[in-house]
Amino acid sequence: MTLIKGAVMYGEGDPVDILVEDGQISDIGNLKSDDRTVIDAQGLIALPGFVDLHTHLREPGREDTETVETGSAAAALGGYTAVFAMANTDPVADNPVVVEHVWRRGREVALVDVHPIGAVTVGLKGERLAELGAMARSNANVRIFSDDGMCVADPLIMRRALEYSRGLDVLIAQHAEEPRLTVGAQAHEGETAARLGLAGWPAAAEESIVARDCLLAGHVGARLHVCHVSTAGTADVLRWAKARGTQVSAEVTPHHLLLDDDRLNTYDPVNKVNPPLRAISDTKALREALAEGVIDCVATDHAPHAPQDKDCEWSAARPGMLGLQTALSVVIQTMVQPGLLDWRGVARVMSERPAEIAGLPDHGRPIAVGEPANLVLVDPKATWTVNGAELASLASNTPYEGMEFPGVVKATLLRGKVTARDGKVAR
Repeated sequence: MTLIKGAVMYGEGDPVDILVEDGQISDIGNLKSDDRTVIDAQGLIALPGFVDLHTHLREPGREDTETVETGSAAAALGGYTAVFAMANTDPVADNPVVVEHVWRRGREVALVDVHPIGAVTVGLKGERLAELGAMARSNANVRIFSDDGMCVADPLIMRRALEYSRGLDVLIAQHAEEPRLTVGAQAHEGETAARLGLAGWPAAAEESIVARDCLLAGHVGARLHVCHVSTAGTADVLRWAKARGTQVSAEVTPHHLLLDDDRLNTYDPVNKVNPPLRAISDTKALREALAEGVIDCVATDHAPHAPQDKDCEWSAARPGMLGLQTALSVVIQTMVQPGLLDWRGVARVMSERPAEIAGLPDHGRPIAVGEPANLVLVDPKATWTVNGAELASLASNTPYEGMEFPGVVKATLLRGKVTARDGKVAR
């Protein structure tokens, strides 16, 4: 039994006490402490625990960069209660054996609910469909499938995947990148790439696949999810598709909300990511689309890498950035402080909508009596300075090194169990 004392729910109204019993919220009001475990939440905002639809935990295969345990710790410290682990592991999560391994490891660690994402195609090669039905019916109960890191470029394969997904009641999440337009690409195709002598990654490579897949999803009556939207043009395509009734959802990463391709001037590979950092005009358009609801949610694309994969020349460096522990702060800086979102909006884009998209019945729920006690307590006035070496991930490839950010996660609760508190993981 835990009593959260004096929290402001969703940043609105007067402080209240929240009583947690048997994994649920049992009472809300002005409550007595008695002999209960008390969390002092004076000055803190209570939100539903965050849900990340796009996490790379690297297990199995690259446990030198991240594991289910270290990634789960980073997630709990970032305010997350559920994460979805991408399929580009080694071996690839394209069969029940691998997805069940990831699922079991998540249950053993028990810091967040770890939901494995299954591959759409065998080996992420885009040639033939993986065992979607077997993974969906496995103990892991896979609900999302993606070849993230690779685009399902063949339109016939993508159509078949969407058709199967409809029958299985699962979601196909696309890494939108027309590969014939990005051969050798190293940076956003624009002025910065041209000046630096880096091969360009055109916005049209993303936008054309999103448009194609929206048409395919509408044609077969299936759901589509677009990963890491990065261009203003993609937001326009999504706006058009949603207006015509297409069942499409989309995510944006924190780094695409905050950073732009000016960061590439130093050639520091910590800024290399796929899709690449875009122009400042794209960054502004993505913020507006998220506020509008055209882009549904924030997903971290947390991508840890070993030093040898990042501390090298730009062309050889692996794309990707850490994101789980910094996501909330970036959302506060880019969306809350400018007035684009209030704290209800933060709950919507970081908890409620991602849980709804993934079909999670016990996450993203209202803070109300009888609901699961998946909660995060945030100090909105506190600030912190990012130090990659001090983050919970095994890797330290954060683009925010040395930056001061607003907002500190003070505690995370998963079904009433405190998983992180005051910057430390609770075991």
